[in-house]
Amino acid sequence: MSKNLTRRDFVASLAALAGAAPVTTPRAADPLQVGFVYVTPLAPLGWTAQHNEGRLQLERVLGARVKTRYVDKVAEGADAERVIRDLATQGCGLIVTTSFGYMEPTLKVARQFPKVVFEHISGYKSAANVGFANARFYEGRYLAGMVAAGVSRTGVAGYVAAFPIPEVVQGINAFVLGMRAVNPKAELKVVWVNSWYDPGRERDAALTLMNQGADVLTHHTDSTATTVAAQEQQRWCVGYHSDGRALAPTSQLTAVTHHWGDFYVRSAQSVLDGTWKPSGLWGGLREGMVRLADFGAAVPEALRARVRDRQSAIASGKFHPFSGRLLDNEGRVRQEAGSMADEALNRIDWYVQGVQGKLPRT
Repeated sequence: MSKNLTRRDFVASLAALAGAAPVTTPRAADPLQVGFVYVTPLAPLGWTAQHNEGRLQLERVLGARVKTRYVDKVAEGADAERVIRDLATQGCGLIVTTSFGYMEPTLKVARQFPKVVFEHISGYKSAANVGFANARFYEGRYLAGMVAAGVSRTGVAGYVAAFPIPEVVQGINAFVLGMRAVNPKAELKVVWVNSWYDPGRERDAALTLMNQGADVLTHHTDSTATTVAAQEQQRWCVGYHSDGRALAPTSQLTAVTHHWGDFYVRSAQSVLDGTWKPSGLWGGLREGMVRLADFGAAVPEALRARVRDRQSAIASGKFHPFSGRLLDNEGRVRQEAGSMADEALNRIDWYVQGVQGKLPRT
């Protein structure tokens, strides 16, 4: 969950991180109280579920040295500011906020509690006591697109998307680039639901895409509605955030899964040690923050091998999903050669060739 970066924001964030000094927290805060703020309801699967798995990993690894708590279903904006401040007031020495819309509330509360450490997920701004992190979801999306195209009979996939922000657009474009690496004529249809979590609207979008000829579905929303609809209608699907195999045992081809636990453990350990500094992590396949779930039975062995090879190439840095000559879906050349830089990826506001329709403007 991210947003357009201006060049000034991007450079300022990096400069602030480079000059940061460690934040020392009172030793009396033992065990370290760690608070998590979740934007959607805590369910067995999804964006919030994966962050909660990270929280539980933190408890397992650091044991009695930490005590965690969470608040879910927190709306972005004023409500988030209230919850974040409450956690700081209640003695949390580390607070993790897990949605883009929490960025400004996190920074505001952080100024009021300079001895508390804050980690913001999916943002790009930092401060003396605020770090940020995100995952290169697009790396997994590229691989998932290869799988989708290799199994699809129609050559048309469907994508249920939340908001037209760069993080979501990265995933859409990477999915199509992966599809077209296997089937150069593959197409992707997108339906926007303008919500991170709205199971009813997500289900309607999935059904619409299937009615339009998509025989593989995926989503960038937090509920499992798309996965469930695909299973019910006997269409293929690619899960997102979590492994949805239990909900789609015959439909799921694979899933792009997210893993935050290692980052949370490192962050909490550094707070305990008094060595924490704000950092800006963007981790992907190499760091294990993005992974592919097991392949479904419908994925042929030759395709599995091809995807694994490309996965290794991405993780090793030998291949970038946004590399080579790139055209948008109106035929304009957006990149002649090379690999797209992070700054350009974090500002992307156009569809690659193969995505149908026009990108809505935020």
